[in-house]
Amino acid sequence: MSFVSVLMPLVLSMVHVSGVAEDPLLPFSEYLDQDSTIRLSWGFDTQKDSILFEVRARTTGWVGFGFSPNGGMDGADLVIGGVDTKGLYFTDRHGVGNSLPPLDKQQDYRLLALTEADGQTVMKFERSIRACDKYDLPITEVPIKLIYAYGQSDDISYHRRQRGTKEVNLLKYMPQARISDSKYFDLTVTNFTIPSKSTHYHCKIMRLPALDQKYHIYRVEPLLENRDLVHHMLLYRCPPTVTTPYEHACYETEEATECYQAVAGWGVGGGAFELPEVAGIPVGGDGGKILYRLELHYNNQNQSPGIVDNSGFRLYYTAQLREYDAAVLQAGLAVAPGYAIPPNASAFLSYGLCDTHNIPQVLSEPTRDMQVFSVILHTHLTGRKVRVGHFRDGEQIDFLITNEHYNFEYQQAINLGKTKTVQMGDKLLVECTYNTSSRSGLTWVGLSTINEMCLAFLYYYPAMNLSNCISFPDQKALFTKMGVYNAADWIKMMSTKTWNEMSINDYQQTLKMIQQNTVVGNVTDHASYSTGIIPELKATSSVSCKRNRSEVTRLAVSSRLLLLLTAAYTLT
Repeated sequence: MSFVSVLMPLVLSMVHVSGVAEDPLLPFSEYLDQDSTIRLSWGFDTQKDSILFEVRARTTGWVGFGFSPNGGMDGADLVIGGVDTKGLYFTDRHGVGNSLPPLDKQQDYRLLALTEADGQTVMKFERSIRACDKYDLPITEVPIKLIYAYGQSDDISYHRRQRGTKEVNLLKYMPQARISDSKYFDLTVTNFTIPSKSTHYHCKIMRLPALDQKYHIYRVEPLLENRDLVHHMLLYRCPPTVTTPYEHACYETEEATECYQAVAGWGVGGGAFELPEVAGIPVGGDGGKILYRLELHYNNQNQSPGIVDNSGFRLYYTAQLREYDAAVLQAGLAVAPGYAIPPNASAFLSYGLCDTHNIPQVLSEPTRDMQVFSVILHTHLTGRKVRVGHFRDGEQIDFLITNEHYNFEYQQAINLGKTKTVQMGDKLLVECTYNTSSRSGLTWVGLSTINEMCLAFLYYYPAMNLSNCISFPDQKALFTKMGVYNAADWIKMMSTKTWNEMSINDYQQTLKMIQQNTVVGNVTDHASYSTGIIPELKATSSVSCKRNRSEVTRLAVSSRLLLLLTAAYTLT
């Protein structure tokens, strides 16, 4: 029998890690079996069409891992690897019945490291998210069946009970930690009668239950009594200057906006959110002095009267403190009067610029790089696409996140495929695409659901005393460019203008090219003001499949290995 690269020993530079340390490129992990013998860690980058895996197995024998359409061997897409006396072996294969999985002609998995030490085998490898050949299974945003098997030696043979399957959503994973001392408290409105008007923002400033020490919130769940009327909810931490609980409409008095530091958020269509194992939102240990503001946006378009609501958040916490405090930073376009989106536009672009160069100016403590692990993107009804570009030293280095098919009805917190580092001095550009082709008048940026927003709420660690990092086009520059001298004349011109493809494009380019006023605010509403220009955002790239660049080569295989490889075995 002739074999082409049946085994492919790869000479690699490797560092053995004895523990399962937090790796920002592998933020998610699951044990695949009940005995905690097989642990899978992974991370991904949808922009680069790449997903990274690390399989840790308590064995010094061979290890198999893959994807199956039904949980069995037939039709599976898998890899088998290990370390024997000849070196490393690692191959991309596909399942055909219950026989020896044939080698894929095209090797689409790239081995990065393979070690065997202390009774444990660790394989680290990557592949494309999409399928690269007819034997590969694509990884999508729905759960996929993972299969695994292993042996206690490198004699690849039937694995008896050392196998299994587990269904996991790899691209939309939401962890669920098992915390022995887990407790929770609820922060909600109490028997609040929703006003019979289309839009209402309600704020309730309250104390937490008595917490005698510092704890970490690790899970946030929405409690929704009127799911069809609650548009979004935000929880803010108040500064020490706010000392009195109260409850009334938001943004109608100055007192209602004193609490700026976002702690948690939920948008229509979203669900529970859990933080990574290294970070938690700090609460308690302040003698009950710190108050919190719960903000609920009610979207009562039918103006129905007499509806009573008790919605809010359930917050799970633990005394087992994690390595870092986590926080939320609001980035994007400032929600302020004077920003209009024209009608008849199929893809109108708006921008909000966050310049982290100004962050040290509003903080008394030393600044540190931000490790961003999750994002909530937020627009209203006309939003169709949201992208967050990441710039360093004047060049775009990445997209922090993109949603090419934004849906107002689904505003879930999105866990990034890997933790992304934002250094002080970097710029983040939030770009929102709107479709106003069904509207006959201007759409204004504002609080109502029929208004628009362009925001990204960034979950990150380690926490800093920040609230927002936003921008707004310079109004004076806008008026000058458009040939008017004051806001009244500008509004009249905008309201009477004929909006066609040319005029829409001219206005969009004007908004993008003029100077932007940038603002960074801390938790006590101390702000740093500067100016900036909207950088050019790259097109969302289309990338080719990742393949093992070590081409298939003929190897001298010993008779012993030939015998092992032709031995009948199955992963099911």
